Amino acid sequence: MSAPKLVPTDAAVAAHLDAVERPEQRADAEVLVALLRRLTGEEPKMWGPSIIGFGQYHYKYASGHEGDAPLAAFAPRKGNTVVYVTPGLLADNPDLQRLGKHKASKGCLYIKRLADVDLAVLEGLVRRCIEITRQTYG
Repeated sequence: MSAPKLVPTDAAVAAHLDAVERPEQRADAEVLVALLRRLTGEEPKMWGPSIIGFGQYHYKYASGHEGDAPLAAFAPRKGNTVVYVTPGLLADNPDLQRLGKHKASKGCLYIKRLADVDLAVLEGLVRRCIEITRQTYG
């Protein structure tokens, strides 16, 4: 069984942000909305029930798998805010050492509080992800 495709919805981003329980995380989400709006030039949209995405691109892998994804995205989750990044960008990336307190997986940065990270470094990582995605998928 495959995962359902992630698609943009008509749900209101503001309502989603208003529902974030921790005030500090809600404020962090507002900062990320402004940052990703500036970097992409796009307005935020809900993708599925919990991801706030900016812009859109279509991908198709050599395997034949294809779909649509936001150009940049994040999700305020219960324990952390997740910033989605280009898979592979994080492997051996020296900027991660300068980012500050976070956890990383293949395509995600998990940040408890934006106050714990260097926003300039985060901006550089996200900017690079956007550049890679645009170069790869047009």
